[in-house]
Amino acid sequence: MVRVRVLLAASLAALALAGCGEATKEGAHSKLRERAAKLQGDVAADPRDIATRVRLARVQIALGDGVGTEATVKAALAAGANADYLRPLLARAYALQGNGTRALETLADGPVAPEMAGEAAWVEGDVQLAGGDLGAARAAFDRAVRALPNESALWVSVARFRDANADAAGAHDAADYAIELDAKNSAALTLKAKLVRTQQGLKPSLGWYEAALAADPANADALIEQGATFGDLGRYKDMLASLRAAAELAPGDPRIYYLQAVLAARGANYPLARSLLQRTRGAMDDVPGFMLLSAVVELELGGQAVAATWADRLLTDQPNNFTARRILAVADWADGDAGAAADALAPVAARGDADSWALLLAARLAAETGDADASAAYLARAATLARGEAAPFAASDSYGLASLSADGDPLNPAKAIPAISADLAGSNYAGAIARATRLRDANPGVADAHVLLGDAALAGGRLDLAVQAYRSAQALDASERVALRLANALYRIGDAAASRRVVLRLLANDPSSVAGERIAAALAMDARDWDSAIAHYERIRRRIGNRDAVVLRELARAWIARGDSEQALPMIALAYRLQPLNAEIMRIYADLLDRRGNAQAATDLRDKAAQIGR
Repeated sequence: MVRVRVLLAASLAALALAGCGEATKEGAHSKLRERAAKLQGDVAADPRDIATRVRLARVQIALGDGVGTEATVKAALAAGANADYLRPLLARAYALQGNGTRALETLADGPVAPEMAGEAAWVEGDVQLAGGDLGAARAAFDRAVRALPNESALWVSVARFRDANADAAGAHDAADYAIELDAKNSAALTLKAKLVRTQQGLKPSLGWYEAALAADPANADALIEQGATFGDLGRYKDMLASLRAAAELAPGDPRIYYLQAVLAARGANYPLARSLLQRTRGAMDDVPGFMLLSAVVELELGGQAVAATWADRLLTDQPNNFTARRILAVADWADGDAGAAADALAPVAARGDADSWALLLAARLAAETGDADASAAYLARAATLARGEAAPFAASDSYGLASLSADGDPLNPAKAIPAISADLAGSNYAGAIARATRLRDANPGVADAHVLLGDAALAGGRLDLAVQAYRSAQALDASERVALRLANALYRIGDAAASRRVVLRLLANDPSSVAGERIAAALAMDARDWDSAIAHYERIRRRIGNRDAVVLRELARAWIARGDSEQALPMIALAYRLQPLNAEIMRIYADLLDRRGNAQAATDLRDKAAQIGR
């Protein structure tokens, strides 16, 4: 038995974590499955061969088979293996089964062989990351990397940790190093695709997904994420093909049903979308996108109470999710509770940048609850069709307490951000910018740190600093929220051409951005590029339908500028139906009616516009 344990120790030392990497380097899941089958045969032929059982356990870990790994490790222990060596593998088996608590308990049950300390720390880091304890995860990964600096799969875990910690630059570095160590690490390539999607946009990420699938065609995660990316790009046939391939590899994966439900909802097949959502069996009930889609689907199918429940659940986690607030308001209103609907919509309608749809609904709800003055005020705001500026922050604490707390811990975002908000509310722009600058300097690889500085600088009128901060943020995060901030700042310093380039680059990589299309269309109108403006507004209209009076009005203006009144007339007529009290719409409509020879209707509209303007 002593000789067996000595051989086992030597085998484990040689295999220490390299086993997982070794299996990954072999290629696709099919090769791993073949290897597992062969090892199982070897174990059956010689049940006393502990080293072979360990090799089998590592291949099962690479396959994500937590149950199989647990059985194999326990069989090795029963055959006389040293628990000090196998404790991290058993912990990994429990972690793969989603039982992080048992994994940590297993690691704490006894000592870990020095050769396996890195793997034990790695398992602990993954478990702590999954549980949301980023501080404990950081400490564990630091220990793991010191012990296993050249393990590609470990660097994938480190990249995931850094991504969860909003350290975009650090996540890219770790993913790149994982790929450098193993160019065929499909998990590393998949994560790189996700990071590129955030940093550069949807289209640039596709090449990385293709590389991940070339390394391992059976990588279901890569297929699912590729499918989601295709969907966001509007390539629905490709999306469906990716999801079908993923379903063959991972039947029952709730993410597949969710994404298929998204596809069904986009095609207005809400009964199918509901059926697909139900097939997730609660596995994604806490995912914000799932909650929002469920609310939309139920509302479309007449389930107002269920829709309100989903929207209300989402607002518990995301109180500033204004899409969810709109859905909740509509659901409550359709269910006959105008008061609850008004309460849900109030934070949206109170914003300076509230859209006309929200204001019109707020006006109707106010009228139904007997507040005629508020209803009139909402109608007047809606009729202007001019949205104001949104405040970047809302103070959530008294200025003195927030400042005192942040001064004591200036690099803690949970304290610094409320203090920045309070500074801005009190017009202390210099103080807000100084706090944001300290946070940015301490977190140069975090896009949000640069965005925060940009927002503070913009509020304080430091437009050049805002542009600089947003450019730095965009180098880390090319998403819509950053691109539109940069475009706004560039426009405000008078560089409309650069602003338009930023928006067009966003649309090139993310054609699903309706907000980007709106701004690109407005900038095209300013540049008198009527054809481009029409193209942008038509894409918006195809996405949202004929329910935005501004889009319809601007389409009419662009067609008129191109000299095509026939195309302009139906657009302005639709805009008038939505906003019969907007004077500008009435004047455009009147001019077009005059050209058609309908002088009396044109005169009536001009008289109405004049009366409203008094």
